[in-house]
Amino acid sequence: MQDKAVNPVNGNKHWLNFGRLSLYSRLMFIFFLGLFITSIIFLENMMSGGQPFGHDFIQFWAASYLGLAGHAQDAYSTQLLLKATQVAIPTSKTVFTWSYPPSFYLMILPLALLPYMLAYSAFILSTLGGYILVLRRIVRGNTAMWCLAGFSGLGLNIIQGQNAFLTAALTGAALLNLERRPVLAGIFIGLLSIKPHLALLFPVALIAIGAWRTFITAAITALTLTAIGTTILGVSTLKAFLANFAYVRILLEGGGIPWSKMPTVFVFLRMLHMPVTGAYLIHAIVSVGAAIVVWRVWRSCQDWQLRGATLMTATFLISPYVFDYDLAWLAFPIAWLALAGLRDGWLRGEREVLVVAWMLPILVHPIAIFLGLQLGPLVLGGLLWITVRRATAGQKMRVAPPSRLRHHFASTASD
Repeated sequence: MQDKAVNPVNGNKHWLNFGRLSLYSRLMFIFFLGLFITSIIFLENMMSGGQPFGHDFIQFWAASYLGLAGHAQDAYSTQLLLKATQVAIPTSKTVFTWSYPPSFYLMILPLALLPYMLAYSAFILSTLGGYILVLRRIVRGNTAMWCLAGFSGLGLNIIQGQNAFLTAALTGAALLNLERRPVLAGIFIGLLSIKPHLALLFPVALIAIGAWRTFITAAITALTLTAIGTTILGVSTLKAFLANFAYVRILLEGGGIPWSKMPTVFVFLRMLHMPVTGAYLIHAIVSVGAAIVVWRVWRSCQDWQLRGATLMTATFLISPYVFDYDLAWLAFPIAWLALAGLRDGWLRGEREVLVVAWMLPILVHPIAIFLGLQLGPLVLGGLLWITVRRATAGQKMRVAPPSRLRHHFASTASD
């Protein structure tokens, strides 16, 4: 049963009206801004709270440093990578595992040409700019931008210095261009090979709708980018990347990687003390189920918003190796579902799920620490469920792709 969509400014009985939405977003923005400023104020030798400033970004800079020195393969050695991080921050003791393919390595190779802080700023601001640029093709307006500013996935990725803005922007751009610019969409998908485990559902979706030009373009782009990266960085780098799989798997299975930051089904089960084999088996079953859901939605639903939301949400149920910062992706399904709710009316419980998903990136780690339970997959499953429910709720008519509806939120939700 649907709740009628009413402009909250003019009197919506639902507790989540535009006034509260704007207030909560501003409060979250102030919280993250304060957290960021505090980390800068209390910097000591480029360290904040026992961690390097920008935390994960230091591994990007260190890998770049090794690559520019002609020793790219050394980034896959934790000890050699640690020594390289200490070139930027001598007091850093944080050990990182470099598990990226030559394609991503090639993208971050120039970073060490800049001093650490300048490289961090350039990387975050450029990828954030791309992220916002793509999102603004979906939603605009004052309220929408405050929702984005207060989105915990955005703040978390900035603080951790990670690459989720880049991967989310590539995925969103691919989905927005898929219908009208299939070759360009394929290029964006191919570029996502920088983190290939996040692109696993694209073949399912593309085959489901017979998007063969996009599929072939994506494959060629991915292979070309990998070949260029391997040529420039050396075959030894590709071999080191492939050999590193076993080490990363051991860390994942035994908790050597912080499970509290990994919102995956596999980690959920391991934190419940399920044996590794059983956890892999159930994770595989869930992954197959998520792939089937994407196939069915892309085959039967003509709404490009809901197709995109389904794929980007289901991606987190496929790989056992995703982190809280990757949840910056959720801004896209949240935006698409918000547009659908404003356009067609809200279904029961949708707004509550969207609020929880909006908060999920910042909640994943503390809840897992406090409860000893990884709740991320449950929230992601709920988000996927409301997306599929809406996709199968009687959307019989073909609707315009999100790029043609980009002014809807602005006109409906402006302050």
